[in-house]
Amino acid sequence: MQLRHVTGSIADFHARVIPDDLAEAEVWSFEPSAPALVLGSAQDHTTASAEATAAAHIDVVRRRSGGGAVHVDPARSVWVDVVVPRHDERWSDDVRESVYWLGEAWQRALARLGIDSELYRGGLEQTPWGRLVCFAALGPGEVLVGGRKLVGISQRRTKAGARFQCIAYDRWDPYDVLDLLDLTTPDRAAAGADLVDRATGVGDRLAELRAAILNELT
Repeated sequence: MQLRHVTGSIADFHARVIPDDLAEAEVWSFEPSAPALVLGSAQDHTTASAEATAAAHIDVVRRRSGGGAVHVDPARSVWVDVVVPRHDERWSDDVRESVYWLGEAWQRALARLGIDSELYRGGLEQTPWGRLVCFAALGPGEVLVGGRKLVGISQRRTKAGARFQCIAYDRWDPYDVLDLLDLTTPDRAAAGADLVDRATGVGDRLAELRAAILNELT
């Protein structure tokens, strides 16, 4: 796969399309220029708290792939997209199975860091907060460590191919995203208590993880 390093705004990155004439699969290693709250394709801007995001100087961006809200801080996350044309050997018409190979690549990358992981092969998990927050539920191909979600993956499929968007954190704090959403105080507290143990991170090894996953993919 061809590797492309991309920097810039999160909004501009999400606006990128899968080229109709894409000759081979590509890996887009993205380093955002500023933090943002990224909403899923089924969410609108009212999901975010205008007051909280303004106070935090956080942009609100809507992506074209599914899932819940994601807080992106360039200093605390690794973001890698993989674009696969339909003629690629990794392509699958089965939405669930189409992402397993990518989750397995993340597993190998984690193994390079000495981290044991497991691949989630079930369907989209239904949880109380899963439609609101990405890391509140599991999707096919996502990777867990110690039973907690470490790598989140969403996908968008077009006539040209599929774009898989992957993110992993240094640490998981549900309030990073919950404090930016339009929630009542009781709902925010309930969500925080429920989600505190749902996910995890890799600590200060983000640079190692980026290098490892790029090595596996390219």
